[in-house]
Amino acid sequence: MTVIAKKLFSWLIKAAILGLAAWFIYHKFLTKNNDLQEFSIKVSSLTKGQVIGTLTAVSILMMLNWTLEALKWQYVSRKLINISIWKALESVFCGLTWAIFTPNRVGEYGGRIMFLPNRKRIHGLFAMVVGSLGQNLITNILGLIGTLWFIYTYKDQMHIGTLFFGCIAVLVVVFLLMLTLFYFNIEWMVSLLSRIKFIKKYERFFNIMARYNTDELLNILWYSVARFMVFTMQYYLLIHLLLPQLGLLTIVMMVFTFLIIQSALPSLDIFDIGVRSFTATSLFAYVTNEQLAVVACVSIIWLINLIIPAVIGCFFVLKLKFFDRYA
Repeated sequence: MTVIAKKLFSWLIKAAILGLAAWFIYHKFLTKNNDLQEFSIKVSSLTKGQVIGTLTAVSILMMLNWTLEALKWQYVSRKLINISIWKALESVFCGLTWAIFTPNRVGEYGGRIMFLPNRKRIHGLFAMVVGSLGQNLITNILGLIGTLWFIYTYKDQMHIGTLFFGCIAVLVVVFLLMLTLFYFNIEWMVSLLSRIKFIKKYERFFNIMARYNTDELLNILWYSVARFMVFTMQYYLLIHLLLPQLGLLTIVMMVFTFLIIQSALPSLDIFDIGVRSFTATSLFAYVTNEQLAVVACVSIIWLINLIIPAVIGCFFVLKLKFFDRYA
């Protein structure tokens, strides 16, 4: 393939990515999503200052969230190459653009590693897996704590006996201990993969996961905890604005529970607002009958945390070098 053909093909790929992102955003957000209109009705009784102040705070937290993710990505990728925080941010936002039209956000991996030199991209994929495992561990720990609180608080309504709840709690503790043990011993997974004949030949790529020591894995967890707390704060601010009668503990634990359920559901970011809304309203029905407020909160978080960053990421897609062979 000639240099001109490569550049042309690279630009066609970029245009296709931008086109898909724009099409999905337009059809979901601009033509089919009525949640924002309903939200405007709900907040009509609030002061302008309250609404603007809360949305501004949530937007700032969105930038903090993705900055923390960029710092985590910069940290895990340093096993391969030292990248600047700005380049890490660019790759994170680009990954979000890819993520919105791929199942379970798998496109985020592809979009992010394309900012690495060509020979480091597959290694970068597995480095990113380590960061994802850390985030998954924190989501499970805090999410299951929230879930246990939820089941215990509403066990009578769910017709769950004390003994059955105790069994659930024991299973949760055992599961979390095993998950934590696995995370701090990722080399076990590497060893297992290396024993599979048709996978062993790729060991030079996935072996990077075994190179993170305990201190590094712990640091990855701190980044993950910080991000989870940012998520929680965003939801708290919006829920407290629209449902001020709910207490701090109730909101936090309900959000913890919602986040782990959300993480377990298969999704396509640009289409899953309906799934998120249904899940949230079903869960929050135990604490409030104001379903519209819950849907509005979920919709705003979806818009600010995923759609706006995906639009921003479109600008960084143009910087990708799909055939940067010698970088």
